[in-house]
Amino acid sequence: MAKLDQIIHTIELPNGVSHSIDGDTLTLSKDGSQITRDFRHSRVSIRVSGDSLEVHCDLPRRREKALAGTWAAHIRNMVAGIDTGFTYRLKAVYSHFPMTIKVQGNEMSITNLFGEKVPRIAPLPWSPTDVKVEVKNKVDVIVTGADIEKVGQTAANIERACRIRKRDRRVFQDGIYIVAKAETE
Repeated sequence: MAKLDQIIHTIELPNGVSHSIDGDTLTLSKDGSQITRDFRHSRVSIRVSGDSLEVHCDLPRRREKALAGTWAAHIRNMVAGIDTGFTYRLKAVYSHFPMTIKVQGNEMSITNLFGEKVPRIAPLPWSPTDVKVEVKNKVDVIVTGADIEKVGQTAANIERACRIRKRDRRVFQDGIYIVAKAETE
């Protein structure tokens, strides 16, 4: 394998997205919303080059090369999130017992799943300004936000709250499932 003297990943910033680097913390902001993330490593760094950001490493080994690519992917997700946002669509599926979905504060309650008397609770750990959860048409759940990790974790919490145990999953398919992931247009 050939040795590289340096590795540089360049991430272009769209119009209107401003950035600031304070030590190991990168902050991207646009129209009053912002995303902040720490990037800390002794050999890999983030620097500003005109209207773009660069992930840079001199004399990278295999781990530093992989880490630089990971950081570049995280920064691209931050830029896409702050510019357009991310949307996960979930769908409630039931065959016999109609379930009711309600968002109340920082939790979602799923009532009457398989005719259960006790409602199942899905935690929504972030505020509605970070991640917005909506229920439309009684069966469609839409999760939107700027941070892909928070949006994805919220959708996973909702899906996991409906997990079925001690039954054949091929037969008992009721629950809430992720059906689409996309950037918001």
